[in-house]
Amino acid sequence: MTTQHDLFDRNLYATRRHRALRVGSAEADFLLAEVANDLEDRLHIVNRSFSTALDLGGHTGLVSRAIGNTGKAERTLRADLFVADPRLPAPDFILDDALLPLKDQSIDLIVSALNLHTVNDLPGSLVQIRRALVPDGLFLAVLPGAGTLTELRDSLTRAELEVTGGAAARVLPFADTRDLGSLLQRAGFALPVTDNDNVTVRYDNMFGLLRDLRSMGATSVLKESARVPLSRKTVYRAAELYAQNHADNDGRIRATFSLVTLSAWAPHDSQQKPLRPGSAKTRLASALGVREQKI
Repeated sequence: MTTQHDLFDRNLYATRRHRALRVGSAEADFLLAEVANDLEDRLHIVNRSFSTALDLGGHTGLVSRAIGNTGKAERTLRADLFVADPRLPAPDFILDDALLPLKDQSIDLIVSALNLHTVNDLPGSLVQIRRALVPDGLFLAVLPGAGTLTELRDSLTRAELEVTGGAAARVLPFADTRDLGSLLQRAGFALPVTDNDNVTVRYDNMFGLLRDLRSMGATSVLKESARVPLSRKTVYRAAELYAQNHADNDGRIRATFSLVTLSAWAPHDSQQKPLRPGSAKTRLASALGVREQKI
């Protein structure tokens, strides 16, 4: 039996999240604010209320506030990731989203924003979330998807190849929309829905982007590449290539964030279910008004 090695350095991730909180740059919360606003809009159109909601990630309080603004939850718990946010009142609890300390069927609504993409066993985390939900409870999340930071990935790879003759992965791998939908089904969720939206942010140069990523606690935590840091020469060459290949006419560079929204429910007997194969009472040809042909 082969052992699957961890892709992400979770201790490094916790350290960088903690550092980002200590610095406390509210200007770097723009992406999370965008996501929280979108989640709030989506919750507004859900035609039901929830007894207990959980903000899975907690930091900044933006998601908790979004849940509260909808009036959909009687009580919202804030679960900060790894460490409490010093800018906010104490959270209800602190957790690691790779190992959730939640009782089975204890939460009605779980919302996660830009966190779960760094767990080493995402299918396992999704199973834990589904188990923590009451029957017919809702899971709503946003993860960075394939296409996120493609410009940065391209520039760093080209620069490292040019300077050293080889290149390591320097930007996290992100799952695409279809794969994430399949993971929801594998985890036992009902009625899974995924959709994708791209957000383009512009900077004067690559260093402005890197500064924001550090302030978000979102720099790479890949285990292998973390052991071999980039040289200054490589970084400056990457900045040159970024400006050459991914800039607009005014000279400002583009950074793409591909945001995948997941929505799924814990199974319940009241939910709609697909009919059994062969149970249809009307032929498709009759419904379409065409002649049926046998093959």
